[in-house]
Order: sequence, then structure tokens, then C-alpha cells
Amino acid sequence: MARIEVLQADITRLDVEVIVNAANNSLLGGGGVDGAIHRAAGPRLLAHCRGLGGCATGDAKLTPGFDLTAGWIIHTVGPVWSGGERGEPSLLASCYRNALAIARERGFASIAFPAISCGVYGYPADLACAVAVATCRSFAGDDAPPGRIVLTAFDQAMAERLSRELRRERA
Repeated sequence: MARIEVLQADITRLDVEVIVNAANNSLLGGGGVDGAIHRAAGPRLLAHCRGLGGCATGDAKLTPGFDLTAGWIIHTVGPVWSGGERGEPSLLASCYRNALAIARERGFASIAFPAISCGVYGYPADLACAVAVATCRSFAGDDAPPGRIVLTAFDQAMAERLSRELRRERA
């Protein structure tokens, strides 16, 4: 069974096999975690992403990690929050499921997620945490990889929200 944990950390510095990028549809970098990952990975990431043809909301694509500690990056595009009536919960869950499916297919032992869609995309943090934890929990039920799932928070408030949701899910 996979271990799910919460860390308050800089995702670009985590010692995991693959990190997840909360990307935009172009995959060509942006603000927030996307920009931080592109900066930390170096210019080869942008050059590589130019050839991928973008990514649809809810989907995921794999690239090398280039200059990151993590050897790989899974880019996924979360939904922009529009009140929850445009399939946002399903699309957000799809981001986590598709990233975990790639990690499982490639046999990655560890994966780290940021709080997808919680920045400029405006997804309410408590709702996003519930989707993240529930989706990761559904993947963690067997012995298939990844064995370690890290939900990464940039700040203490998000770490507390994720930890609270993880405790609630375990109860």
C-alpha cells in the first residue's frame, strides 16, 4: 500500500523520482509552481515542451526533469474554477489520476504533487484538497507503484489543509 504524506516544501528540491507540474495548456511555463519548475529545470525543459503540442485540461504529459533533483516531470493542466458547475471536480481528479497512471506505468517509486489549480486558477483550497486526497487514496490501495505519494504545500496554511483532509480520509 502506498504511503501518502504531506510536506511543506519547495517541490523543485524534493528527492523523489517524479514531480508534478501544475502547468498551463501550452506547457511553456508560466507563474507559480509552473514557473518555478521551468526555472529550476533549466532551458532544456522549455525546448522539450515546445515539441509536445500542449496539453488538455485534466490530461498529463511526461518530460525529463533536466536540472531538477527529480529525474522526471509530469505536467498536468488543472481546471480554472468557475463555481464548480463546469466539471471542475472531475477535471481536477483526472489530473491526479492521469499523473498517477503515468507514474504507475513507468514504475516510479515516488511522486510529489503541488496543490493543482489552487493558485491563479482559483480552485477553493479545501475543495481541492478533498479531491487530491481522495484521488490519491484510491490509487494507494494496492502494492503497485508509486509507493510514496507526497502532497506538497508551499505554505503552512495549505500544509494544514492537506494534513487535515488526510486525517479525515483515514478516519
